[in-house]
Amino acid sequence: MIERNMPNVGNLSAADLQQASRTSCDTLRELGPEIQWVHSYVTDNKIYCVYRAPDEGMIREHAQKAGFPADSISQVRSVIDPTTAD
Repeated sequence: MIERNMPNVGNLSAADLQQASRTSCDTLRELGPEIQWVHSYVTDNKIYCVYRAPDEGMIREHAQKAGFPADSISQVRSVIDPTTAD
């Protein structure tokens, strides 16, 4: 899980978000199949991104090459949801 501090990112237009998405995907293609973008959550001032990668270094390389911040990177150990209670 990547936390990207990006002031006012929630105000970006659909076209701006599409361009950011393209930039990310282009960089992912350059880096190869070991790193994959799953999805992202855009809030007012941050983007939280879920990626699959072999290590933090590859996540940081993607961020650097794509020009995105990667302020915090945390490895997800488990996923739970309401069905976990059953």
